[in-house]
Amino acid sequence: MLTAKDIMTSNVISVTLDTGLKELAKKFVETGVSSMPVVDDQGGLQGVVSETDLIEQQKPLHIPTVMALFDGVFYLDSEKKFREEVDRVTAQTVGEICSRTPVTCSPEATIREIAGLMTTHKAHLIPVLDGDTLVGVVARLDLIRAAE
Repeated sequence: MLTAKDIMTSNVISVTLDTGLKELAKKFVETGVSSMPVVDDQGGLQGVVSETDLIEQQKPLHIPTVMALFDGVFYLDSEKKFREEVDRVTAQTVGEICSRTPVTCSPEATIREIAGLMTTHKAHLIPVLDGDTLVGVVARLDLIRAAE
């Protein structure tokens, strides 16, 4: 039976706890991944961050109503409040929004075990640890490819 080490992505795309949310968003767009591990300076796993974590930060952001008149834009709500809210969201770091207790597996975990972890914990990405060392990740797409 296939195991994590057979299907995992070893060239892991990751971020650190102090990565800003603008940089995180850019990394999601550039790489096309939807989740990634969060590591410390030594590469130790600190958590997992997803596009959903990032999107949830945008929920409280109120987009003000504006009116255009004679080539000018007039805020009908408070422009100052809107700008403060944008600054608050963009000043946050990955460490403030990531899951700090991710579900992990060993390189020897079977694809059946990994699928069980993903469904039980509603996880899209499972970091693969050899002891305390991050050696890869298994994403849902990796499981789908393995089933072909």
